[in-house]
Amino acid sequence: MGEKSDAEHVETIEFFPNIQDGRNLGLESTKKSAHLALTPELLETLYLATKAVQRPQQSFANAGALGFMGFTIADCTFAMVLMGWGGATSVESVIGIFFFTGPLLLILATILEWVRGQFLSMMICGFFSVFWFSFGMLNLPSVGIAATYSPTGNAIEGAASVGYNAGIALYLVALGFTLLTFFIFTLRLNLVMVFIFGMATVAVYILSAAYWMVSTGNYAMAGHLQKAGGAILFAVGLAGWYMTVVIMCVETGWPIPPVGDLSKYWAKGNASQANGADSA
Repeated sequence: MGEKSDAEHVETIEFFPNIQDGRNLGLESTKKSAHLALTPELLETLYLATKAVQRPQQSFANAGALGFMGFTIADCTFAMVLMGWGGATSVESVIGIFFFTGPLLLILATILEWVRGQFLSMMICGFFSVFWFSFGMLNLPSVGIAATYSPTGNAIEGAASVGYNAGIALYLVALGFTLLTFFIFTLRLNLVMVFIFGMATVAVYILSAAYWMVSTGNYAMAGHLQKAGGAILFAVGLAGWYMTVVIMCVETGWPIPPVGDLSKYWAKGNASQANGADSA
């Protein structure tokens, strides 16, 4: 009876917590039936279920949707202005979104994603937050950056100068390299993210060419390139809204729209190695 009885008693107490002794409840027969009912499959199920319950709950919400929302509000607004919808000619009337909408939400998402240990999303949100800040500063009238390129302090003349437009064009070239880097790493994620960063890279280089055309005085070509870049950025913004909806569906229990998972096409060994590097 020694060790076997003790083991059987422990099993009975674990799965029948209301049974404390067998004096009036037929403990021996209950122990025997409980022991016979616990197949290896059932034991495995109960063990896994117990571990799942004991795991600590997540302390922070998924901030990915917050970051996507900040990005897409700024991106879609900027794209529509570039295309001249409704007669819009400048972003100065909506300059606030490049300080208090896009960057603010992206900074919050960056911090939360860093706390949650989400490396790639933290990098992306942090990058776009500082980009929109810098773009807002570039177009803020009170700063008067364009006016410094004019001998008379005229902002319109300065905005058409070679130095002003060449500088912005070079900035967009550097921005394109960053977006291209993100595009490469999203090839392991899903088709929506690949589309976002692939098209954003193309749009940024087109807009860089538009600024080069302004610096050379070819305003007609610059206008065409500006509208083309705006159209691509608008498509990028729509894809960003789609990802926002996908994340919200995941977090609220709605049916999840397809995103075109690409991780299944990569070797499991490489995926495990990438996860290990991310954890490090």
